[in-house]
Amino acid sequence: MAYSLEGKTGTWEVVCGLEIHAQVISESKLFSGASATYGGAPNAHVSFVDAGFPGMLPVINRECVAQAVRTGLGLKARINLVSRFDRKNYFYADLPNGYQISQFEHPIVGTGDVEIELQDGTIKHIGITRLHLEQDAGKSMHDQHASKSVIDLNRAGVALMEIVSEPDIRSPEEAGAYLRKIRQILRYLGTCDGNMEEGSMRADVNVSVRKAGEEFRTRCEIKNVNSVRFVMHAVEAEALRQIEVWESGGEVRQETRLYDPARGETRSMRSKEDAHDYRYFPEPDLLPLVLEEEFVAGLKAKLPELPDEKRRRFCDEYGIPFYDAGVLVADQAMAGFYESVAKGRDARLAANWISGDFFAAMNRTGRSIENPPVSGAALGELLDLISDKTINGRIAKDVFEEMVETGAMPAAIVEAKGLRQVTDTSAIDAAVAQVLAANPDKVAEYKSGKDKLFGFFVGQVMKAMQGKGNPALVNEAVKAQLG
Repeated sequence: MAYSLEGKTGTWEVVCGLEIHAQVISESKLFSGASATYGGAPNAHVSFVDAGFPGMLPVINRECVAQAVRTGLGLKARINLVSRFDRKNYFYADLPNGYQISQFEHPIVGTGDVEIELQDGTIKHIGITRLHLEQDAGKSMHDQHASKSVIDLNRAGVALMEIVSEPDIRSPEEAGAYLRKIRQILRYLGTCDGNMEEGSMRADVNVSVRKAGEEFRTRCEIKNVNSVRFVMHAVEAEALRQIEVWESGGEVRQETRLYDPARGETRSMRSKEDAHDYRYFPEPDLLPLVLEEEFVAGLKAKLPELPDEKRRRFCDEYGIPFYDAGVLVADQAMAGFYESVAKGRDARLAANWISGDFFAAMNRTGRSIENPPVSGAALGELLDLISDKTINGRIAKDVFEEMVETGAMPAAIVEAKGLRQVTDTSAIDAAVAQVLAANPDKVAEYKSGKDKLFGFFVGQVMKAMQGKGNPALVNEAVKAQLG
């Protein structure tokens, strides 16, 4: 069912587009040799170019260009072989030059397409308008001095990719799914780490509302939202505010706003500038950027398998459900871990164990897939013990917990604790006979038609055998002796 908001005058539709600012993974900045590493002492990673010293000329970073092209290819977007840098003029304390070198009319990447999946399984495509390269600004801090603001220029000049979507997003859920998908693709590509808490990815959220069938109304931009959850909240909060304005007879003004997560509302920051307000003109210190087709083809040939393709392959190659495959490919390292466990084994069993007990152990221990609670080799060995019937599924859970606790390998735990599964039919028959003899009243009830008691007998036999009985053989023995 389509998302909508109800107002006093009826139903309203949300129209949203995101401008995602993603810091490029590179050793140095876009136009200087200063380090692009996050952190460091304030103003430690600043060159004369970044500081805006007179006469300092920018020099394009080839790796940043390659990262932008890789990202464009990952977004199924058109790569423009000729692009151009422009000056975007505005004064801000953390941009020493008084302008930002960006791209406007001629971006390095053109239109593309991103597939998102919603909670109900619906697949939707969100259009990409463009991806352009630009330099980041520094950081203003207002809590370091009682009456002054201080500036850290470490971030100034770091390469940013601004990924602009079409206004195709129609709900907070779609906005969140789109942002997560962009972050996932960039992480797979290795072009941005996606750490929103560190500011290496953030989003400007453009929101408007309209009645069904109307043209687009005035939009407002919510700047620098730094989490998926806050993006979703900002979409709804701003849409509700605009509905209230329109329905009270007012008119929404085009402006830039901030989202206040503590109050769950947006507030005005400044009037929204149009392109002409920035006085864009071609950057005089940089030639147009011309790419060779061989350069782009070489980058394309070396792209990693992206999440959508990997998900489809997991379904085809390993025979696991589409949903399970989506969970496993959400993180590239997790997908690799799954493949290391599943290859040559029961792939569905591997998927069930990873998405169940393994994920639970990660959450419980606070470990990550880079430092997992048990290794892929250890989990694979455990699955082998289940498959060759050395242990049953119930015992395997106890063994797994011991693995997490001690780091021991499963085979060693099974031997040390005598946990091998009992497949001796005479021993199982004896255990069944003992249970039936101890419960004559339950046997009588079962034979009078209470078939559900069958599970009771199986459970009692497994309990008597300390969980070591082979479940299939136990079931057969109970069925045979009950007649």
